[in-house]
Amino acid sequence: MLTLSVEKREKTGVRAPALRRTGFIPAVVYGAHQASTPIMVPVRAFEKVLREAGEATIVSLAGLGEPLPTLIHEVDLDPITNLPRHVDFYAVTKGKKVQVAIPLVFVGESPAVKAGANLVKVLHELEVKADPMNLPHDISVDLSVLVAVGNKIHAKDVVLPAGTELAVEPEEIVALAQEVVEEKVEVAAADISSIEVEKKGKEEAEAEAPAA
Repeated sequence: MLTLSVEKREKTGVRAPALRRTGFIPAVVYGAHQASTPIMVPVRAFEKVLREAGEATIVSLAGLGEPLPTLIHEVDLDPITNLPRHVDFYAVTKGKKVQVAIPLVFVGESPAVKAGANLVKVLHELEVKADPMNLPHDISVDLSVLVAVGNKIHAKDVVLPAGTELAVEPEEIVALAQEVVEEKVEVAAADISSIEVEKKGKEEAEAEAPAA
């Protein structure tokens, strides 16, 4: 479990740029059994945790009393710099399942794709429900089952870790092998009749012309 040291934010009116200049960004932590609490998070430490954890790994917040297990629920990024400017942490309860989008990792080789078909990855994350303490970091999808063109992998076909259940429609498509469609370049056929008419007209004109 990753740990992130945070501090309570006493002055909630302080803007993100001002906090960032001190090395922090504003954040809030809340949950079913956790009152909404404004906090501030060290920028560098948070960026490192975000890279390692993503939004599907428990992050323990230290500095609020007892260590608080949370999920990174939402990160507001600056549209210009792409740097985080606010974070929402969701405090989880051990034993109570949460719904999370887990990244998919495609493994194996599809015989259909090897033979020339296109591999279409429809989903890159899969919504599941699981105990927050046992959330998988990612879920593997075996492409070797795509044997022929038209074969599909549905959400129900994905092997989930123990204690994890699907939170999307079972028939939702995850990936498929699609036929490669070549673009046909249409070449306009020559109008033979017009060529013949023109040729005939030319011959008649030459026949009617007076001899020199």
